[in-house]
Amino acid sequence: MIDYLILYEECCRFFPVWRFFRASVDRGAVTVVQFPYKGVSSMEREKKVLIAMSGGVDSSVAAYLARQAGLFCVGGTMCQLSQDDGRNTADARAVAEKLGMEFYAFDLREKFREAVVERFIAAYERGWTPNPCVECNRNLKFEALFQKAAAMGCTHVATGHYARVELGENGRWQLKKGLDPGKDQSYVLYSLTQEQLARTLFPLGRYRKEEIRAMAEEQGFVSAHKKDSQDICFIPDGDYAAFISRSTGKSYPEGDFVDPEGRVLGRHRGLIHYTVGQRRGLGVSGGRPLYVRELRPESNTVVLAENKDLFQRTAVLEDFNWVSIVPPEGELRALARCRYHHKEQPARIRVLGSGRVEVTYDEPQRAMTKGQAMVLYQDDMVLGGGTIVQVRD
Repeated sequence: MIDYLILYEECCRFFPVWRFFRASVDRGAVTVVQFPYKGVSSMEREKKVLIAMSGGVDSSVAAYLARQAGLFCVGGTMCQLSQDDGRNTADARAVAEKLGMEFYAFDLREKFREAVVERFIAAYERGWTPNPCVECNRNLKFEALFQKAAAMGCTHVATGHYARVELGENGRWQLKKGLDPGKDQSYVLYSLTQEQLARTLFPLGRYRKEEIRAMAEEQGFVSAHKKDSQDICFIPDGDYAAFISRSTGKSYPEGDFVDPEGRVLGRHRGLIHYTVGQRRGLGVSGGRPLYVRELRPESNTVVLAENKDLFQRTAVLEDFNWVSIVPPEGELRALARCRYHHKEQPARIRVLGSGRVEVTYDEPQRAMTKGQAMVLYQDDMVLGGGTIVQVRD
């Protein structure tokens, strides 16, 4: 018999009520017995939560909700960008002080450069299109930050992600979508492990964005009217190619645009300027709309094709992490999402072993891209996810 002390969010109209439960797991069976907050021992009540505070509205309200729940919280900001002017840290500190929380700033710039920025650049150089938010969550928020939390004696980490964590009937922690479909961030959290999920709180998971902003304004937080970040945080102007060239000091050679049969259509400016599905900025006149279908770094060529040629059915994923279920054997059916802003579609999943999974959609999907994450769902539950390394018809 293994006992877990868990936090359960009882959803109210505007504010959650958090209660402690004892979940006992015995050979897959789960018995949950409620402990009212006032009945929890002082040792349990004094568990510490490290709140990841970016200085934005979401993490500010996450801290507020955790404090409202009666949790002992400390705030922490991950300083990641060398060019950071300190504004976000100052805003996070102001909210923490307003909530009566201790506050710490962690210098993670070197870790961020190695684990996120350098991997981003390497992916573009090999003709892939990466998702740096996945790597940031994997290596910063849910690795480095957990290490900081442990060093501070914190048992849990809370973030401002729009997602939910629940304990399943089989005793396995489940990652689920946030209830606001426009803000759900479960896609970029697929790399979370069972150990991490057991110690992670997502206070915003049951709220909509407009409710979060209303709470921030009501509390007078400096972040209440901050705009949400729309671009990759370390490339605010969105010019990925210029950033890569500045960072590496390299010049990326021109090459040929070719059609699927290998006929030369023109010259490209360097592979880092392109991604699968792109139409704008090609500078090729073919008498019909052309799109990037494939990048071939071995020959330094970019394959262009018509829109109808961008649809493919099968992708092979590597570094696959099964989140909410035990890794299955053989085949199963699931819904698959091949990019962040994409509606899940039904697919057949075949487990290949060694962290590799093959996903074949019922219907061809447009512009599946190497380097992007593909995440599998069952209704609102994340089954797992991995990186696309191969695409075929």
